[in-house]
Amino acid sequence: MNPTPAFDMVLSNARIVLADEVVLGSVVLRDGRIVEIGGPSEIGENLDGDYLIPGLVELHTDHLENHYAPRPRVRWNALAAVQAHDAQIAASGITTVFDALRVGTDEQADMGGAEMTVLADAIAASKAANRLRADHFIHLRCEVSAPDCQTSFEQLQHHPLVRLASLMDHAPNQRQFASFEAYKAYYQGKLKMSDAALAEFSARRIGDSETYAGPHRKAISQFCRDNGIVLASHDDATIGHVDEAIAQGIDVAEFPTTIEAARASHDAGLAVLMGAPNVVRGASHSGNVSARDLAQAGILDILSSDYIPFSLIQAAFALGDSVEAITLPHAVRLVTSHPAAAGGLMDRGQIAIGKRADLVRVRLDDDIPIVRTVWREGQRVI
Repeated sequence: MNPTPAFDMVLSNARIVLADEVVLGSVVLRDGRIVEIGGPSEIGENLDGDYLIPGLVELHTDHLENHYAPRPRVRWNALAAVQAHDAQIAASGITTVFDALRVGTDEQADMGGAEMTVLADAIAASKAANRLRADHFIHLRCEVSAPDCQTSFEQLQHHPLVRLASLMDHAPNQRQFASFEAYKAYYQGKLKMSDAALAEFSARRIGDSETYAGPHRKAISQFCRDNGIVLASHDDATIGHVDEAIAQGIDVAEFPTTIEAARASHDAGLAVLMGAPNVVRGASHSGNVSARDLAQAGILDILSSDYIPFSLIQAAFALGDSVEAITLPHAVRLVTSHPAAAGGLMDRGQIAIGKRADLVRVRLDDDIPIVRTVWREGQRVI
């Protein structure tokens, strides 16, 4: 590696995870970009053989709501909630995040469109004030069976940070809960309802799905196609669901619940996204298809931390050990370049000349990845 000017930043003696291989060497950063990749060097910051990977790209995390509404009927200051969420995201090695905001009031929360607008504006204000470690965008997760889904979507559809929308239906006998027994086991424990109360509640949710899901899917997907917003389906279970997704112009298949739906989505050119917690645990928490099985079959494209931010980097380093067909560079692509491309962000997600200098220094300790340093556009944020 040639001597570099004083204004360059050199990260030396790292195990650099490139697209298809791991090499021992150094990376030169200038003006927030990667300008050179070379061999070991005595110049710059010595990473002592730690891994250097691209900054992680997260397309679907519900975690912001946990900071804003940490307890029933408790609402935290929205700006403070965004700061707390951002700190945890960045400390998990995530440099680009699509914060998922619910559109349509469902059984899991009493938050409606007005509060989601408060959170969206808090994200935008924090980003504009340069207070955030990660780069934040907005993902609208649309509960199409909710009566207020369309009106809530319209409150946020023109927000400048919205880049992705997902269409979901958590009513009984739909997708993730095609079996009513699975729905009962999950929600009765969560909501503490009697059998009679759950039956009444479920009948209402089924009726809402029959009335609203179809029109809401059609209207929201049409708006997204017309306005360049990436579309995702959610919890597809059957070939029919996949056919519907293709007809709606879906780009990403989030959390397919069966290997048949995942394979059909992948074969149709949809990016198949699964949960990193599923990889770490070795199974879905709701009894659906294992992400490891999809990886072994070659039909897993993207991982998402979903409800545990740190699971994203943990899954990337665990997947190669648990799935014979997956190497570390391959696993890292599932959390970096693949989600970046799916989100339309072609300037990041790789350690390659000309790409953004979004980087993470990682050391493995007892098989747990320890995030030691994070850079976003060449600036240290952790």
